[in-house]
Amino acid sequence: MINASPAPNAPTPPASPLADGAGPLQDANAQSPQELDALLAGLSGPRAASATGDGALSLQRCGLIAIIGKPNVGKSTLLNALVGQKVSITSRKAQTTRHRITGIRTDGDAQFVFVDTPGFQTRHSNALNRSLNKTVQGAVSDVDLILFVVEAGRFNQADAHVLALIGAGVPVLLIANKLDTVLRRAELAPWLQEVSTRHAFTEFVPLSAKNPKDIQRLLQICRPYLPEQGWMYAAEELTDRSERFLAGEVVREKLFRLTGDELPYTSTVLIDKFEEEPPARKGQRRLLRIAATIVVERDGHKAMVIGEQGERIKRIGTEARQELESLMQAKVFVEMWVKVRSGWADDEARVRSFGYE
Repeated sequence: MINASPAPNAPTPPASPLADGAGPLQDANAQSPQELDALLAGLSGPRAASATGDGALSLQRCGLIAIIGKPNVGKSTLLNALVGQKVSITSRKAQTTRHRITGIRTDGDAQFVFVDTPGFQTRHSNALNRSLNKTVQGAVSDVDLILFVVEAGRFNQADAHVLALIGAGVPVLLIANKLDTVLRRAELAPWLQEVSTRHAFTEFVPLSAKNPKDIQRLLQICRPYLPEQGWMYAAEELTDRSERFLAGEVVREKLFRLTGDELPYTSTVLIDKFEEEPPARKGQRRLLRIAATIVVERDGHKAMVIGEQGERIKRIGTEARQELESLMQAKVFVEMWVKVRSGWADDEARVRSFGYE
């Protein structure tokens, strides 16, 4: 488990952040903030009640919140920002996230249990993608709230495929992410009107996952949707994933970041060894010894990962070690190998053996 101290209790915002002009939309230049916010308030459904029947706040709230969307809309970046620490890897390559990642944020009386999912894949139908799509479908079936993430101002057929997975009965927030990339924000109004016809969204939340104020605003919007019940995890926990799992994810992230579009997304990482040695003396950090295998589908891909005179794989290992030491507060040694497993991504048995659902 990756733990942290509980997040400080954030101040409670106004009952309707969008309706009162809060948030980044207030600087729209071609249309007044009041007009744009009024439109958003009109499109949004009724907010969930934030108090008990007599007006007193609940002692504890806890709920599951699924984060879904097509590839590369910023779901993992959003999850990390909501949790307050990195628990899910990110890169520009589609399908970077391949597992259901749980991120936990305990804030005051509320515990948010976020479930990040792979981007729903419609272009290829191999065994790996069928496994990833099952993960997405499973994540939306038993949650208290869904954050449907799209790029602000954009909605295409891939977004529509993901939206079609959402059934009735679960409140859905439309998260218009990457607001910082929108140059003419007044154009969001007609776009939101068009998107609102596609689903009965409970609320619309334009934001940038890189903006801490937007993240705090989103947490306050989500809070009333959490059921009044005890917490699922200890207050200091940040994820239910093991350190071994996170080690494989960090290596895979560095692999993708340092190979770019040259390496097919079907490449993966297996952790062969994860051993922990306690500190030799008081005050020293523990020692982690990690052995990882990078699996590719062709000999050419293997040469690409290794690089000239082994420079690329050495850099992958160095960057992974540095991040793991920071993340796990330990001294880390990483060994890596590269193996070719042709066609593994379309082999159901091998996909399962590699740890995919």
